[in-house]
Amino acid sequence: MNLLNKFSKKIAIDLGTATVIIYESDKGIVLQEPSFVALDKDTNKVIAVGEEARRMLGRTPGNIEVVRPLKDGVIANFEVAELMLKSFLKKVGVKSRFIKPLIMVCIPVGVTGVESRAVLEAAVQVGARKAFLIEEPVAAAIGAGLRIEKAEGNMVIDIGGGTTEIAVLSLGGIVVGESIRVGGDKFDEALVRYVRENYNLVIGEATAEEIKINIGSANPDYSAKYEVKGRDLMTGLPRHIELSAEETHKAFKELLDNIAHAARRVLEKTPPELSADIVEKGIILTGGGSLLEGIDKFISDRTEVGAFVTDDPLVCVAEGTGQALNELDKISNVLSTGDQGILS
Repeated sequence: MNLLNKFSKKIAIDLGTATVIIYESDKGIVLQEPSFVALDKDTNKVIAVGEEARRMLGRTPGNIEVVRPLKDGVIANFEVAELMLKSFLKKVGVKSRFIKPLIMVCIPVGVTGVESRAVLEAAVQVGARKAFLIEEPVAAAIGAGLRIEKAEGNMVIDIGGGTTEIAVLSLGGIVVGESIRVGGDKFDEALVRYVRENYNLVIGEATAEEIKINIGSANPDYSAKYEVKGRDLMTGLPRHIELSAEETHKAFKELLDNIAHAARRVLEKTPPELSADIVEKGIILTGGGSLLEGIDKFISDRTEVGAFVTDDPLVCVAEGTGQALNELDKISNVLSTGDQGILS
């Protein structure tokens, strides 16, 4: 068994609603692509996966559909998710029928047993010899360099594409945690709605994401502008406007408040000894949503606790998942497993 472990690849997967990131032990991040699949609706054949599929969004003929197999951090379309994962793993060289990889996948806090089993089954179907699940805040904390195995309080807010994961960790596990369905997708939807309601302009999902990346802000005083192109609702013709960062803050305000309120709820449930640690250390922000201008100050102002964005927030969860896979003995108490064949 040890020989199998020695030669097995160790693959960590941040199976995100918006992005899939794959980390391989000894190599680091080996793939980072959008969670999109383009399908031929007539034959159900995969046309493209990842970035290539994302570029087709809003530009396809009637027989081709671009889908996202994950929703709110969990698998919504099992067959398509499996096809997507197989394609990504093939890209990074996971092909051997004989030496199957150990795979660890991160999941949101509080997913149902059915949702967990779907992720484990997908990992086994794409060739895992043994599959593990780890909750996203735990992976984020490890990736951020926190010593979560100690009897100390650490608080992490991971703002992903489908969900925001908030947790207080100590002794290797989650003491208090909450997952809310607010993330990058909801921010994009808010921008689409804002531009439609205020400018009578229809924009697509890809355009909304570009706006968010370029001038998205949690700071109402941030000064930046971005040219936005879309279709005029009245004339049906193309038109462009100039959108300000202050307007993105208005569009995001309710969602940002939801994140701040959830953070406060978690803090209110935290044991006082751990609260003291968090006040001293601050709240760590990870995930793509933490790249919004001024979000650290926004969270800090509303929780009255310092907050800061970790280094490389986009890949923090994937790197933490990879580190966890290399230290299974230390964190086995917070993992779920799914097996195929000989396991130990």
